[in-house]
Amino acid sequence: MKPKKTSFLLGRIKSITYALKGFYLLITTEHSIITQLIIGVLMCGAGFYFKITKIEWLFQIFAIGLVLTAESLNTAIEAICDYIQPNFDKKIGFIKDIAAGAVTFAALTAVIIGAIIYIPKIV
Repeated sequence: MKPKKTSFLLGRIKSITYALKGFYLLITTEHSIITQLIIGVLMCGAGFYFKITKIEWLFQIFAIGLVLTAESLNTAIEAICDYIQPNFDKKIGFIKDIAAGAVTFAALTAVIIGAIIYIPKIV
């Protein structure tokens, strides 16, 4: 017996529901995401305080999104690795380190963008 086909619209609604569930789980359970989200909110506060331009807002929002996305993917990779191999494994450790390195690239990019935006306003 074939599974019942769902309509295009119903399929999209289900996809959005799963995405929102994942978003909620990330911002309520993952300390690294919560920390990065707080930093993002503080940087938005700084943006209002220093009255940054629309272009600066675009770069800042992009940087915040980049870091949160990288951190989210890192969290997913770590969860998969822990599920596949709950005990210490050198190869799994290597994979997890690479995923964390990707977050570091994103964070360094965000710091550089922040420095370009805010150092001239502070100095």
